[in-house]
Amino acid sequence: MIIDQDSGGFSPDLSKFSLRQGTGDMDVEEVEEVPTHLNTINSSGGFLVVSMDKLSVQYTSVNLHGHDVGVVQANCPAPVKRLMYYFEIFVKNAGAKGQIAIGFTNEHFKMRRQPGWEANSYGYHGDDGLLYRGQGKGETFGPTFTSGDTVGGGINYASQEFFFTKNGKLVGTVYKDVKGPLFPTIAVHSQNEEVNVNFGQQPFVFDIEAFTLEERMKQQMMIEKISLPLNISHRIVRSYLRHYGYQDTLNSFDLASRSTLPPIPVAQENGINEQADTYALSHRKILRQLIRSGDLDSVFGKLRDWYPQILQNESSTICFLLHCQKFIELVRVGDLENAVKYARAELARFFGITQLPYLLQDCIALLAYEEPMKSPVGYLLELCQRELVADALNSMVLSMNPSMKDTESCLQSYLERLLRQLSACCFERRSLNGDQGETFRLHRVLQSRKEGKS
Repeated sequence: MIIDQDSGGFSPDLSKFSLRQGTGDMDVEEVEEVPTHLNTINSSGGFLVVSMDKLSVQYTSVNLHGHDVGVVQANCPAPVKRLMYYFEIFVKNAGAKGQIAIGFTNEHFKMRRQPGWEANSYGYHGDDGLLYRGQGKGETFGPTFTSGDTVGGGINYASQEFFFTKNGKLVGTVYKDVKGPLFPTIAVHSQNEEVNVNFGQQPFVFDIEAFTLEERMKQQMMIEKISLPLNISHRIVRSYLRHYGYQDTLNSFDLASRSTLPPIPVAQENGINEQADTYALSHRKILRQLIRSGDLDSVFGKLRDWYPQILQNESSTICFLLHCQKFIELVRVGDLENAVKYARAELARFFGITQLPYLLQDCIALLAYEEPMKSPVGYLLELCQRELVADALNSMVLSMNPSMKDTESCLQSYLERLLRQLSACCFERRSLNGDQGETFRLHRVLQSRKEGKS
C-alpha cells in the first residue's frame, strides 16, 4: 500500500501493473532434466555390461549369490513437475533364469540388490511376477515376463502411485510412499539376460498419452461432481466485466443470458459485491477505451474533470504510468522530436524516485532503435501494455469509491482472486506430496478443456 500524502488518503500499490516482457512469466513451464541414458558410473559394473549408447545392459557373469545382481539406474531421477513419468524396457533375452526387474530406487540404493529388496525402492520382477516394495518378500501383482516382452514402469504424481505395464497393457498400481527423488532402475541377475531401455527416444508400446488423458478426465469428473450455487459462473463473469469497466460487453452478456438464465436476487450472490464493482462504470469504460486507442491527452483531460485527486501527486506511480504511455504513443507514431521533449518535461522528474526504474529505462531506450517494435524493448509498443495501464487506472478509480472498505480489493476481480486461491490450493497439495506433481498452469487447464470437448 502507498500513502498518498497530497490526497490525505491511501492508494493501491500499482507496481504490479508494469510487466517487463520475457522476465518472470509465471505461466512458463518449468524445465527439468529428464533421464536419457543409463548411469555407468553408479552401477554394479562387475556383473553387467552396458552398451556404448548406454541404452542396453547384459548380464555376463554366473550369479553365485543373491547380492550378485547387475543393477543400473538412469542418469538422473525421474522428473517430478508433471502429471506422469514413464519409461520402458524390452527383454531381448531372458537368459538362464529370467530374473529381470524394473522399478524405481533412491540415490542411496545398494547397487548389488534387486529393486524392491531395499527400503525406498520398488520393483516388478519378471521371474515370478511379484511386486517388491522395500522388503525381500514380494506380493502378488501381475504376470511374469520373458524374452520378447516390453515392460514399463511409471509414476502417477496425481494419485501418488507407481504403475507397471506389460506389452502395452496396464498390469497394476501401488501406492507410492516415498517422497524423495527416485531413479528409473533395471536389474538383471542371471547369465545372458539382456535388456534394452527406452526413456522416450522411441515411441512407447504403452499409450502413456491416453493414460495421462484418462487421469485428467478422472480429475475433471471429480471437480464436476462438486455442487455449486445456481448461476455462480454467470455471476463471476459479470463481476469480472464490471470490475474492469467493460460496460458494453456486460450489457451484451446480460442481454444474451436473459432468456436462458433465471434471475437470482443480489442477496444470493455469495459475497459478490455488485455495487462496489459498478462504481463509476461509465467513466471507467471511457478511460479504458481512450487508453486502448492511445489517446492519452484525452485521458488526462477526463481525469482533471472527473478525478483531479488522482493527478494531484505528480510523482505517483499512476501518473508515472500514464506519462510513460504518452511517451510510448509518441514513439509509436514516429514523432521522436516531441517524444524527446515530452521525456524532458514529464519523465525526467521520475529518475531516482519511481518504483519502476526498469520501465523508465526501457521507455527511454525506445529512442535508440530505428525499428523500436523489433527491439528488446518493443513489448512497450504492444497492445497489452495499453491494457496494463488501463487496468492500473481502473483500479485507481475504483479506489476512489467512498464505500470501498478494502482498497486492495480494487486491484483484482473476484475471478482473479478465485484463481489465486485455486493456485494456492494446488501449491499446497503439491507441497504435501513432497513438491511432486504438476504446478497449476491456467493455460494448460484451458487447453485440456478445449481438447476434451473436441
